[in-house]
Amino acid sequence: MQTSFPKGKIKAVLLEGVHPRGAALLEEEGFQVELLPKALEGAALAKAISGAHLLGIRSKTQVTASALAAAPKLLAVGCFCIGTNQVDVRDACVRGVPVFNSPFSNTRSVAELTIAEIVALCRQLVEKSRKMHAGEWDKSADGAHEVRGRTLGIVGYGRIGSQVSVLAESMGMRVVFYDNMPRLALGNARPCRTLGEVLEQADVVTLHVPATGQTENMIGRAEIRKMKKGAFLINNARGSVVDIPALAAGIKSGQLGGAALDVFPEEPVGKGEAFRSEVCGLSNVILTPHVGGSTEEAQESISEDVAGKFIKFINVGTTTGAVNVPEVELPPQAERGDGAGKLRRHRILHFHRNVPGVLSAMHQVIARMGANISAEYLQTNKDIGFVVLDVDPTDGVKVMEGVKGIPETIRVRMLW
Repeated sequence: MQTSFPKGKIKAVLLEGVHPRGAALLEEEGFQVELLPKALEGAALAKAISGAHLLGIRSKTQVTASALAAAPKLLAVGCFCIGTNQVDVRDACVRGVPVFNSPFSNTRSVAELTIAEIVALCRQLVEKSRKMHAGEWDKSADGAHEVRGRTLGIVGYGRIGSQVSVLAESMGMRVVFYDNMPRLALGNARPCRTLGEVLEQADVVTLHVPATGQTENMIGRAEIRKMKKGAFLINNARGSVVDIPALAAGIKSGQLGGAALDVFPEEPVGKGEAFRSEVCGLSNVILTPHVGGSTEEAQESISEDVAGKFIKFINVGTTTGAVNVPEVELPPQAERGDGAGKLRRHRILHFHRNVPGVLSAMHQVIARMGANISAEYLQTNKDIGFVVLDVDPTDGVKVMEGVKGIPETIRVRMLW
């Protein structure tokens, strides 16, 4: 699809070893693509994205307000992962820069890892493996249990938590869960009214919550004391939700029988950097380097999903899937005329500050020009509005220049 801005001049910078499938899709569209294997920060990040129209990251690169200010051409940011807390989404919003992510694509991978960890903790497989590597043969059943008949407590019963619920129940586990939003219980899972109720009942507690002010250190010393003696804790969600010193103390004291952690409050930026934590070396503790969603299937699916959202936004103007700007699902641009005389209408994308009177001012500008508007789309959030106008080909440039002059305008882009 042809765009008013030549596709060959649209530059996408993809950091942190984003799966090559996404890069291939963008290149097929004719975009320039630069792939970088690591996260960047500070001056290095600013330099890399100074001329970028699209920025793709995973979980390590911090896209702050200053980083966004260093990329004046930036049209969109894509988080090739579930979360977007590594991006200053509000600053991106007021700049008219949509932030996309892929909230569903690695759900199964995280759920499967969680189930594997439940079995490994209950059977003490890490300790058995460690002893075997050290040459020690310990064929003992002490402390090893089947998961069948044991109680799994799920904190956060969204996409991942509910999948874990189904898989666990199929293995014969009893499932209880807590979520701060009403959720439909799947199978025989039972909702609990409080977090404490889950902690008191569960033999294994697994966390599947986002990083927010409410969830920061939600599992600390008091919560660990409420858990069953010898219970296990799994965190494949966000590093900020568990108080690591409190967890280490709980394991050392025997209050907890072990833990599995895939995320940490502070994580190395790249491969090969040293990792240190209070839980290193503790018995029956599984530590993995933030690989919950790192299966080839999940990474390919994520890459396709985010690259597809980039392409639809650049080619059509669609913002569906953006976490910070109004979502507008747009049809392909209509054509005017018949046969060889067909002309595609121009599409004008207008981000503006959401204050009263902007739409009225826009209509006045269009009316004075006598321009013909064939379609208009509008959505707003508390900060900005997003108006899309489909106009006759002869009116496109003058309408774009006219609405660009409205004082509340943030940015305007035109598609053929």
